[in-house]
Amino acid sequence: MDRDLLRQCLTYHGESFFNKLKCEQTENPDFQAVLSDLCKVSCESKSDEQDSPLVEQFIARKADILFSPAWKTTAHQEEEHEEDDDAAEPYAIMPPLELFMEVSFEERRAMMYRDLEKGDILVGRINNIREYGFFLTLLCTAGGLKRDIEDLELSALCHIREIPSTGSHDDPLSYFQIGDFIRAAVKDIDRYQEKITVSLLPASLSTNLEHIKLGVVPREELPIHYRRGVDAAADSSETYECILKSCHGYHNPSVVAYLLEKVGVSDSHPPSMMRGLQSKLFQEEDFASAIRKKQSASWALKCVRAGVGYFKHGHHVEAMNEYNKALDIDTNNVEALVARGALYANKGSIVKAITDFELALKSCPDHRNAKKYLCQTLVERGKQLEEQEKLVTAEGLYRRALFLDGSSPEAQEALHKITDTIQKSIRLREEALAKEQEKATSSQISAEKLRKILKEEKRMKRKRKRSRTSSASTSTTSSRNSSPPSSSSSSSRARSKKKKKKKRRSERGSKRRGRRSKEEGRPGFRREGRGGRAAYLSAVLLVCGLGGRRV
Repeated sequence: MDRDLLRQCLTYHGESFFNKLKCEQTENPDFQAVLSDLCKVSCESKSDEQDSPLVEQFIARKADILFSPAWKTTAHQEEEHEEDDDAAEPYAIMPPLELFMEVSFEERRAMMYRDLEKGDILVGRINNIREYGFFLTLLCTAGGLKRDIEDLELSALCHIREIPSTGSHDDPLSYFQIGDFIRAAVKDIDRYQEKITVSLLPASLSTNLEHIKLGVVPREELPIHYRRGVDAAADSSETYECILKSCHGYHNPSVVAYLLEKVGVSDSHPPSMMRGLQSKLFQEEDFASAIRKKQSASWALKCVRAGVGYFKHGHHVEAMNEYNKALDIDTNNVEALVARGALYANKGSIVKAITDFELALKSCPDHRNAKKYLCQTLVERGKQLEEQEKLVTAEGLYRRALFLDGSSPEAQEALHKITDTIQKSIRLREEALAKEQEKATSSQISAEKLRKILKEEKRMKRKRKRSRTSSASTSTTSSRNSSPPSSSSSSSRARSKKKKKKKRRSERGSKRRGRRSKEEGRPGFRREGRGGRAAYLSAVLLVCGLGGRRV
């Protein structure tokens, strides 16, 4: 049990409540553990107006639930900064409840001094400025507590040293005027003398309110609860219910979830003052979320059965509508996914069918029909990929099908067949590559042979040319030596020269004819000028195996 909260309650209610508490919680071991500390608590002196005995009896009887810290099942959120825009409020921000209740002036004033703490935020109006600071007439609280205190005649002092300097001016009070609205943090509070000191320095704020800006605020940025409280006070016909329904936050569809999270109460394990409804006494499947899930699954199953009936009678469109309706109700309904996948496969939409079967197996990995149909669909998809010559992808699908159902004969046969096809294709490619390499090697050898033949021909041509030159020079020398050394007339010498020239020409012609006859005597050779030489080279290329390729 929460010891501090129990001690605070005991201090307020007094001795009569303590006696009822001991009577009701005698057998509670948690209460017995804190009983010795509770006996030391001094009760406050009660006024003439005592609390109702029924209230004390209720608190004493439900103390183990009321003061148990275990009912808060989520972490409490820190107070967030409220938006000034009414349309942005996530829940209905109402005026303080005491505005609609008959609470005395003295009691409200005493409660204000009791509940106010250092670091809280107050909003007030400047009513007096002195050389040491200015005084505020307090209007409301603006952080943590939400109170309208304008009619309580409370004032606060903001000393000049609690005002931050904003430049080179000597007097920081020159920025403020009487009537300005000021947002300030509580610096110090004297509950006995009823004095409050405020500050405009950010360091004076509590940790959860550090984001709030202190200083002068326009009237439009005053707290929402204060503005609504002023409107409600001006119009006596405005009831609490009317103001509540006029708030934007009241119509927020997520307001319940937001408030539960804000106060730290779990929606699945809520607290209850009725012992029979304590969440710890119920199983997980007894809560509304689990029951709603069962109801959705049951309704979806009815739609699946209706779709199967349509499918058997050949009404595929109606069957698809029923399957889609079932999946709208229950997104992960396995039977609906399997049935729709089977319908897709029957219509030829293999890829969509595979997707539905995979989703079904993701929700229920041991579903027999989902495994069986997915295996068959993967084999069918693999055959389609084989026709598109995507053999590697098809092989992967066959292996996946065998992983799902190792005894499937269709998957085994398809995998064996495609494995043989892939191996045969690899063999053919290797043989073709080897032939290409062999052909390239033979071509290189033939080209080398041709280069050698051409080189030898050039060498022989140069040799014949040198031999012709040497024979011509020899004949000229011999003719000169055989001529008579007499000094004949010029005519006789001319005639002898002509005869020598004719003789040399005849010798050259005979040599040429002899060479031609030798060359023409070679098999398969025809000399026709340049055409004969080209025919000779073509014959050499054919012999070397190069065909019509040029080197």
